[in-house]
Amino acid sequence: MSLTERAGLALLHRCDPERAHALSLTALRMGLAPLPGPVTSSRLACELAGLALPNPLGLAAGYDKNAVALAALTRAGFGFIEVGAATPRPQPGNPKPRLFRLSEDRAAINRFGFNNEGAEAIAARLAARVRGPVPVGLNLGANKDSADRASDFARVLATCGPHVDFATVNVSSPNTEKLRDLQGPAALAALLAGVMEARAALLRPIPVFLKIAPDLEPADLEGIAEVALASGLSGIIATNTTLSREGLRSAARDQAGGLSGAPLFERSTRVLARLSALTGGRIPLIGVGGVGSAEQAFEKIRAGASAVQIYTAMVYEGISLIPRILRGLDAILAREGFATVADAVGTGRDRWL
Repeated sequence: MSLTERAGLALLHRCDPERAHALSLTALRMGLAPLPGPVTSSRLACELAGLALPNPLGLAAGYDKNAVALAALTRAGFGFIEVGAATPRPQPGNPKPRLFRLSEDRAAINRFGFNNEGAEAIAARLAARVRGPVPVGLNLGANKDSADRASDFARVLATCGPHVDFATVNVSSPNTEKLRDLQGPAALAALLAGVMEARAALLRPIPVFLKIAPDLEPADLEGIAEVALASGLSGIIATNTTLSREGLRSAARDQAGGLSGAPLFERSTRVLARLSALTGGRIPLIGVGGVGSAEQAFEKIRAGASAVQIYTAMVYEGISLIPRILRGLDAILAREGFATVADAVGTGRDRWL
């Protein structure tokens, strides 16, 4: 990390966390951060559900909710970008404050509640983007006051689907009341049937992923795996934020909301490995939760992930963390004798089971 980036992070950490989040997006749009372009190599280049990725490290949803900094983010080194979550209608989300740094734990708690400008505004920005080698996808959400939340996901896909390279069904956010109830097998199967119908209506059908919670019981995970395989989903993202507060030290540890960052790594990786065992390679998995180093990205891959996502670690390490992780991952793959990312997928799964 450069001295300039270190100073910028120090200034941001003196601001309210949500204000700092907005300022970081503004800084990206203004070109105030060094952007190396997509980082790739013969080892890092990979495929995810038919998408050609320059590397396996993506940006998780939640950072650029309204797709306002796509041009910069696609030059930040990532192999793919996920924006959103988007809901059919704009909504303000939960009352502020709703984002908290847990610096001692290298973590964050948020209870945003799907605050966004709505599918139509986000679709317009996605349509205006210049397409390049970095796939851009959208996290699909539901309005808090919707009479039929299950249908909201299909509505957002119908509106935004023509302008993205993939979409993610997000039924695992803990910040919209009863949203996680949609992870039950019957409710999830019905919801996904509507989403897949909306996908079939697109001129260019795109991969559809499902993002799951890290707090599922083994039996629940088995049910989700069965539904995912039966529904024709393109992949599963494991995992969203957790409601657990085990082992936290920071003053904000008891705030309501979803916990992300370093404390989530082991919990989310265990879920990832179990899901890998349940699906047996029949569907690609994306590992997210607590990744902050090349070694941790590699561990997610060895646990069963074809690709990895990151977000909270950038709060503490800055945007330059992305090329640092990728250069490190490339070196690890070479050291361990793997010619490609795909060769390493699942090779260390058993240690997490």
